[in-house]
Formats: sequence, structure tokens, C-alpha cells
Amino acid sequence: MKLILTADVANLGGPGDVVQVKDGYGRNYLLPRQLAIPATRGAEKQVAIIRRSRQARQIRDLGHAQQVAQTLAGLPPVKLVAKAAPGTGRLFGSVTAADVVNALRAAGGPQLDRRVLELPGQIKTVGRHAVTARLHPEVRAEFALEVTAG
Repeated sequence: MKLILTADVANLGGPGDVVQVKDGYGRNYLLPRQLAIPATRGAEKQVAIIRRSRQARQIRDLGHAQQVAQTLAGLPPVKLVAKAAPGTGRLFGSVTAADVVNALRAAGGPQLDRRVLELPGQIKTVGRHAVTARLHPEVRAEFALEVTAG
């Protein structure tokens, strides 16, 4: 089955890539989760749009990734205010990658895509947590996230 990816899929490709996969994988996993669309003549036009939007968000090259990593390393701990139970320090819900990206932007950090962040499991407690960003296949940056009750 020939598909066009609309999102990053581990060990397969990124948005705009045309891939050949087994029928069951495409029909039962990629298509229902809207990670891909069938490769048709009309969809070929969408590939250009998908690739343009991908390039706007993407780290350009290794040098740019290292520059963003230095920026992240130089930031003070990123503060995030979340609702928590009084006294226990447990959050109502958990902190998502989108929450971290918004807090990072508010702290003066670079604009990152939420999909490049690797959270240490689910963040459900108040305190300091280490967050890793996969900026490039060769570059990973780690920064501190401080979750406070609010």
C-alpha cells in the first residue's frame, strides 16, 4: 500500500514522505490515526503543502540544532504553573508536551514542535523534572522544568 505520511512516524518517515507499507499496517494503524493519507494524484499536490509546513517548524541542519541546544542549556529552569491538590503536590491531570512548549516560549526559549520533546513519563507531581528535546538525530538537549502549584 502506497501512502503519504502526514505526521512523524517512528522508523518510517516524516510528513510529506511517500512510503510503501503492508496493507494491514496502513489500513489498521496509519489511516485510522490520520498519520497518513492514500497516495493518489490529488494527494500529490498536498505533499508540497505538507513539506512546506514541515520545513517551517523543522530544525534546518546540525549547526542550527546545536545552536538551539545551546540556547536551551543556557535557560534558567522553565516554570510551569499547574493546578495541584493542596498539601500533597499531586497535579489534577498531568503536564503535556504542549504545556511544556508553551511554557518554554513564555520563558524566552526557542519555538519547538511538541513532538520533539521527550517527557520523563507522565509528569503528575510538583517539582523539578528533566525534559529532553530531540533536535536532530545527533543532537539532544536537556533542560529543567519546574512545575509549581497554582
